Amino acid sequence: MLAYAWNITAAKALAAGREPNGRLAPAAWAGVLSLIELGPGRVASADLSEPLIAVPVDGAGYFPIHDWHRIGRALTEGVDQLRAVVLSAEEERQIRIHGGDKQPWIPRRPTTDRRR
Repeated sequence: MLAYAWNITAAKALAAGREPNGRLAPAAWAGVLSLIELGPGRVASADLSEPLIAVPVDGAGYFPIHDWHRIGRALTEGVDQLRAVVLSAEEERQIRIHGGDKQPWIPRRPTTDRRR
């Protein structure tokens, strides 16, 4: 999943005003959290009352795409579950920048044909 990227601004717009419709266990994400750089002080000041934003992953449940500082705080405070707004599979595809069947756009340099 680390080869995937999502447009978080678009995800926030989709999640705005929605009631949480899922739950995530912070302990399940402790290993992934060690790979994510969190800004200084973000974990300590994270608001656990705000839901995470997550997307469905085929055969794997829900994957948090934002709010990792909340997961970090939940782990330090022993919180078992966090509420999440889980986007639909269609919404996930809409906001995915790359990963899976969507690959990053890499501009190609013009080539010159020197055979002329």
